[in-house]
Amino acid sequence: MKKLNLAIIGAGRIGQLHANNILQMNTASLIAVSDVNLEHIKGSNLEKAVNYVTTDYTKVLENKEIDAVLICTSTDSHVQIIIEAAAAGKHIFCEKPISFNIEETKKALQAVAEADVKFQIGFNRRFDKHFRKVYETVDAGVIGEPHILKVTSRDPEPPPKSYIERSGGLFIDMTIHDFDMMRYLSGSKVTEVFVKGANLVNPEIGECDDIDTAIITLTFEDGSLGVIDNSRKAEYGYDQRIEVFGSQGAASANNERLTNVEISTNQSIVIDKPKYFFLDRYHGAFIEELHSFVEAVLTGQPVRCSGEDGFQAELLAHAANLSLRENRSVKIIEIEDKLFKAI
Repeated sequence: MKKLNLAIIGAGRIGQLHANNILQMNTASLIAVSDVNLEHIKGSNLEKAVNYVTTDYTKVLENKEIDAVLICTSTDSHVQIIIEAAAAGKHIFCEKPISFNIEETKKALQAVAEADVKFQIGFNRRFDKHFRKVYETVDAGVIGEPHILKVTSRDPEPPPKSYIERSGGLFIDMTIHDFDMMRYLSGSKVTEVFVKGANLVNPEIGECDDIDTAIITLTFEDGSLGVIDNSRKAEYGYDQRIEVFGSQGAASANNERLTNVEISTNQSIVIDKPKYFFLDRYHGAFIEELHSFVEAVLTGQPVRCSGEDGFQAELLAHAANLSLRENRSVKIIEIEDKLFKAI
């Protein structure tokens, strides 16, 4: 059976996660790893398992053995690497977001289209078995026409100020997963976004001109409504829940917990808290998204999370930022019109 030869560009936390998952696959081989700073993988199992390690990603792109690359670098470097990887004929998996700038994202997608290579975005939550089941239930019409969609996404603790400063802000860094999940579950285009936000968790986040708490309402083309609630700090763990309420019923997915044990007495009912870290909560989803990408390349089938999905989620993030700044509802066509004029 043919294996896909892969390379990782960017060997930080998420890059190492993907690399170690690839090493467990029987349909792919990890040929090379590139990072501007290789100190953090020196002496690791990853360094020992990979034949070629370099600080220069262009050497990876020149390697004819490599079929596809995973771009796990900082967001501000994505577009340039995407354009160069596409020109080199490499299939591409890229972590979210594609960029901080809609015009730059369009350039990257144009390069991918012209090169006719596969391009998948790392919206791993689409590949979570629980969320996937909700999607399949809604898609099959079991609950009728969707009326209200809800996503709760709350981190267990805020990132450091140094991260916030380069993150692109709450909507492009964190909520972008939720925007994608809303689009995924609904199947209908978002037409309008309205945001209320606050700085309630950490004053340092406010100093970065960002927020840490938000309620976002979405209006879909089919008339249905969506609500996202975000917080950078949930004391009890990583809070990840979705619900779709429809004309014939509802489908929901609740938190994964450390165990599913429930202890009942005449004084209380006790269950475990949610898993604390996103790598634990979405462990299976990270594995499944790579299997899906590799399968799409090997079989010639479409990827399950495309560059267009990444672009549309970014549109919503930029609309949310505008809504927050101007304290008003923002129609997505406003953002699209500005983009059309810019390009």
